[in-house]
Amino acid sequence: MAEKIDHIGIAVADLKAASEAFALLLGVQPGLPEEVPEQKVRVVFFDVGGVHVELLEPTCPESTIAGFIEKRGPGLHHVAFAVNEIESELARLTEGGARLIDQTPRIGAHGMKIAFVHPKSSAGVLTELCEKVG
Repeated sequence: MAEKIDHIGIAVADLKAASEAFALLLGVQPGLPEEVPEQKVRVVFFDVGGVHVELLEPTCPESTIAGFIEKRGPGLHHVAFAVNEIESELARLTEGGARLIDQTPRIGAHGMKIAFVHPKSSAGVLTELCEKVG
């Protein structure tokens, strides 16, 4: 069961420029940039009332974020929900017939366990489940 919205992911072509724009827009500074080699992205997070805005910049042309930007342009990429026991949630979704991108969790930014649900199973929105580790 989803506990809360953890973050909203936004694909950007230039992390520095996008960070400056969002800092002005939101009136808060981002956290430190973090590279997530497995996903081939560099990210920063803004904390906005307990919900985070995640800016994702591809680190190479093979990144899924690079492909997203090439196909759709920069913009909203996904919505992430915090869950407890991500493995149980993935099993529950599979039993219910949901189409998963990740059958098992992987490690994302901040060392969190993450898994994506295909947009065809979530009204056209790429959905991420995430669980804090430790």
